[in-house]
Amino acid sequence: MRLRALQVRLSDLVDSRESHYGRFFDNIVFGLISISVISFSLETLPGLSDLTLSVLYAIEVVTIGLFTVEYGLRFYAAKNKTSYVFGFYGIVDILAILPFYLMFFGIGHVDARIIRILRFLRVLRVLKFLRYNKAAERLQRAILISKEEIVLFAVLSLILLYISATGIWFFEHEVQPDKFGSIFDGLWWAVATLTTVGYGDVYPVTAGGRFFTFVLLMIGLGFVSIPSGIIASALSKARNEEG
Repeated sequence: MRLRALQVRLSDLVDSRESHYGRFFDNIVFGLISISVISFSLETLPGLSDLTLSVLYAIEVVTIGLFTVEYGLRFYAAKNKTSYVFGFYGIVDILAILPFYLMFFGIGHVDARIIRILRFLRVLRVLKFLRYNKAAERLQRAILISKEEIVLFAVLSLILLYISATGIWFFEHEVQPDKFGSIFDGLWWAVATLTTVGYGDVYPVTAGGRFFTFVLLMIGLGFVSIPSGIIASALSKARNEEG
């Protein structure tokens, strides 16, 4: 009974923001995540002194130790331990600390530091308890409401991209074989043009290609606004359903 009571208390601590201690625990984890990500980013700066590297390593050791304790607490408090270990957050939790131990014990020679960025995904566990969770649920309902329109838009987008890539290849491949040598080369230009990004790394030089680009730019102005309108309408409907 005592062990069961302890498990319940730990569950309230690590998985609930209803209590003062639960909110405090999540804030501590959030702070550790931020410190770890900043430390990881600083390590990539060139020309760091040995002292700075030593301080960053010490920060890494401390945060890894605390994250290891947190993982143990969450594992012990989990009602279904298998679901936690193999669930999304359980996998993220173990990946957040595993690279350090692999390198510390010399297991493997691949630089696995980049996996530490997955630690930032743990922020989602904190965010889901915040007031924004209702907004996230509303967005999910909006996507479900408009899923048919979204699928149709995606299909039409792929068709339009292919037509655009084929068209620019037809007009430009003889004049610019290095930039528009195939339809696949034209796809990059089509994406940049239809989304109105226009990087300018490749562009048409023929009269036909320029006119074709003008038409696509006019289409692109409306093209990029369609999904926003679909989601906005669905969000409004989802909010009205809440009453």
